[in-house]
Amino acid sequence: MSETINPKQLLSEAKSAYKKGDYIAAARAYDAAATSYQAEGDELTAAEMRNNCSVSYLQAGETESALQAVEGTAELFAAAGDVRRQGMALGNLGAALEADGRIEEAVDAYEQSVDLLKQVGESEFRANVMQSLSRLQLRTGRQFEALATMEAGLEGIERPNTQQRFLKKLLKLPYKYMGKS
Repeated sequence: MSETINPKQLLSEAKSAYKKGDYIAAARAYDAAATSYQAEGDELTAAEMRNNCSVSYLQAGETESALQAVEGTAELFAAAGDVRRQGMALGNLGAALEADGRIEEAVDAYEQSVDLLKQVGESEFRANVMQSLSRLQLRTGRQFEALATMEAGLEGIERPNTQQRFLKKLLKLPYKYMGKS
């Protein structure tokens, strides 16, 4: 006889472990929650849990596990017409691919994520993805593209924090000097 574990309880355990910095325990709890939601027939919430699992594994430095966890979730959200979660899943996929050193694939995933998140007005997560994309563009020698990406990402934030406001001002400097040359 098999006992069904309450997915909400597993989710609570996962969040608690993540807050404490125990990313492996969080990943395992998110994975168990995904399995439980899947058993209940809630495919989309299971996919969301797998995305959380992926993020936790990345925090723990477990790149391969992070890739395995996020694999296929963007397609599942796309099939359901859930553009917001599809965009977030592609951002998480990009992060896992980046950690695995698969830079061009990561850039592609990030770019798809940015487009989808813009469609649904998800500015905060979009800004985070654009910062990641900008960092990769810098690493691959595309400095001006990186500046434009970073600036565009920050422009979409309605209430920027102190660091974001400073960065916005800093990013205007190269354009200011290029215009005076």
